[in-house]
Amino acid sequence: MRILALDHGTKRIGVAVSDETKTIAQPLEYIPAGPFAGFLDRLKKLLVEKEIDLILIGLPRNMDGTYGPAAQKVEAFVAVLRNAVTVPIKLWDERLTSSQANRILIQGKVRREKRREKVDKMAAAILLQSYLDGI
Repeated sequence: MRILALDHGTKRIGVAVSDETKTIAQPLEYIPAGPFAGFLDRLKKLLVEKEIDLILIGLPRNMDGTYGPAAQKVEAFVAVLRNAVTVPIKLWDERLTSSQANRILIQGKVRREKRREKVDKMAAAILLQSYLDGI
């Protein structure tokens, strides 16, 4: 069984998956956030294909630890998702994952156009790896 991580965004949702030993996170893809039904169909397929037993979702926090409007959007997203899937969902602090992902992609000399395609799934992988390192 594996863990699937989601980096929620208004346009795209980054997806990463762990290996079977739950040691290493790997960027997988991004799924367009809308329409929600399309996102949900793709997510359900991934849950079965990858044999997922936990969904990890990044909860954005402000640098002072408080929750802002972005966190409220994620919490609303999670509330809907919990009614749509049977796999347990866990929230995890995702401060600066997108910044880290961008920095890694820039250091890897990934062009700006390609970075937009890759940053979401890379942020999901960073989120997942931080969780895996803590368990």
